[in-house]
Amino acid sequence: MAVEDKHISYRIYLVAFSIFIMTIAIAFKLTKIQWSEGDYYRKLAKERTVKNFVIPANKGNIYSSDGSLLATSIPNYNIRFDAVAPKSENFETNVKPLADSLSKMLGKPSSFYHTQLRMARANKNRYLLIARDLSYTEYIKIKGFPLFNLGANKGGMITEQETVREHPIGKIAERTIGYDRIDENGTRVGKGIEWSFRKYLNGKDGKVLKQKIAKGQWKPIRDVNEVDPQDGYDVISTIDVYIQDIAHHALLKQLKEFKAEHGCVVVMETKTGRVKAISNLGKLKETDSTYFETTNYAIAESHEPGSTFKLVDMIALLDDNKVDTSKVYDSKGGIIDYRGSKVRDSHEGGYGRISLARGFEVSSNTIMVQAVYENYRNNPQQFVDRIDRMGLNKPLGLPFQGEGQPYIPQPGDKHWSAISLPWMAFGYGVSVTPLQTLTLYNAVANNGEMIKPQFVSEIKEWNKVIKTYNKEVINPKICSDETIKKLKAVMQNVVKKGTGSKLYSKDFSMAGKTGTAQANYGKNGGNDKHYISSFVGFFPAENPKYSCIVVVHKPNTSGNNYYGADVAGPVFKRIAQKIFTDSPSTNEIKNLNKKISKQEVAYDDYKIKSNAEIKVIPNLKGMSGMDAVALLENLKLKVKVIGIGKVKKQSIPAGASLNKNQTIILELS
Repeated sequence: MAVEDKHISYRIYLVAFSIFIMTIAIAFKLTKIQWSEGDYYRKLAKERTVKNFVIPANKGNIYSSDGSLLATSIPNYNIRFDAVAPKSENFETNVKPLADSLSKMLGKPSSFYHTQLRMARANKNRYLLIARDLSYTEYIKIKGFPLFNLGANKGGMITEQETVREHPIGKIAERTIGYDRIDENGTRVGKGIEWSFRKYLNGKDGKVLKQKIAKGQWKPIRDVNEVDPQDGYDVISTIDVYIQDIAHHALLKQLKEFKAEHGCVVVMETKTGRVKAISNLGKLKETDSTYFETTNYAIAESHEPGSTFKLVDMIALLDDNKVDTSKVYDSKGGIIDYRGSKVRDSHEGGYGRISLARGFEVSSNTIMVQAVYENYRNNPQQFVDRIDRMGLNKPLGLPFQGEGQPYIPQPGDKHWSAISLPWMAFGYGVSVTPLQTLTLYNAVANNGEMIKPQFVSEIKEWNKVIKTYNKEVINPKICSDETIKKLKAVMQNVVKKGTGSKLYSKDFSMAGKTGTAQANYGKNGGNDKHYISSFVGFFPAENPKYSCIVVVHKPNTSGNNYYGADVAGPVFKRIAQKIFTDSPSTNEIKNLNKKISKQEVAYDDYKIKSNAEIKVIPNLKGMSGMDAVALLENLKLKVKVIGIGKVKKQSIPAGASLNKNQTIILELS
């Protein structure tokens, strides 16, 4: 018996000792968790229940030069309801008025919302969807509804915001306006103005603290953000919506008529280099009949220019004092052989004996090649140096990614051969982008000053200018004034009596050069050969205001009218004609500065007043559409806009009583 008691005592001691060891271990672990690992576990718990979420900043807008919106960020709001958050007293007092308010705004019966809200309360639903895709005005309105006006913690209103980028003018100039987005791989990608100027447009993101609730959902902890987002700046582009619309539809019409693969058009302001219109249209598939803006051909596509490159010949020959425009050459029946490679004129039988000027006007390959070869064959480097000094051997350095790389063969490199010089003379064996060609022709129109094309004029924060982009000169003088004078004369004659004579109009003057280049002529036995038709020049010829280039790739050749004058020329003429015959005339208005001052003073007066101080509808006539919309939206009015430009008519007259949530219609000129 004693032995058995002794064994029992040992067992008790063993159990007691085990419990003691376990107690020590637990105490040690608790101490370790509290002091050594406490920060880690507290941080982990917080991360799993409370977390900062990014609030994307509103991107700045992109405007045209005339104040029209090209790209803007539209905030959308989703509203949800945390049915557990409100106290019983607040819920019972406000649930019926809230249902009535939601019914008036969203259209469903009050009983529907009343039932939904009560069911959510009974089921302790903390994430009931109330409404999707609300505008800012609707969001502000719903925020003031009964119960919701108590805030997130007391009223249970949960707000989710997302931003959508919209192009108000549609697909026009879409590729140049561009985009900035996250692709399917999570990589940030973009194109055009949106991408190149994203550091100004994007602003700085904010932060909001949210707490995890049921079913993996999160709700804001408080009404205010941890860090408020800082909106991006606005970018003012050089695009003119009126000219852009003309250029887009003129190009589209011609592409469809000739069933072309793709094409581009650029209109540039002569003295400033500001691009007023740029359209790039192409088919997604060869069998398609619809055209889209998918590639910026004017900037990205470097190709053999054909006869439009003959302007380089004329500049070099005249400015190097090799020959004058009156020098006579024999076209030799329209065919010349250079080391077994034949240079042909498009006109069968050639042009007989004609002057250099006439050779340019009728775009004779044989005349231009003879002139260049005879004068530079012993020193081709002199000819190439002239091209290099004009900047055609390097990109323009535009702010956009993907600019096409030009190619000018250099004597002595591996690609140079005995036929390189004559082939360069009529635009083969070289490669430039359409915008490079336009920049050269614009320099002639601008009396020799070569200007870098410009797509953005200003960066602004509301009415404050952050940065201005001034004219950038590439080459102050590409050739002498005497050469410029002769070039302008022969380019006018191209339209009057040369290859562009079909375009001539006595109503408005134009100057330019046609171009028809064969592409892929050496590939697949010539089966892939097709044509690139172009026209480039300026208008009015006497005092150029705009320069323009039109390039059309792969026009249908069934009618044998694939030449630059037939395909690209009509687009150029249509643009010039519309700009100078459809534009509204302007008359001088006396004391204009005083009127503008008065309008600006009135607008500034509205801006410094608080919303509560303004009791009547302001006078908006003469104000820019952008400013008028901003002013009215700050006064909690709904705004509908018709047209572009400045306000010429407002549906609610100035001085009428101001009632919030009214809708006012603005007609712009």
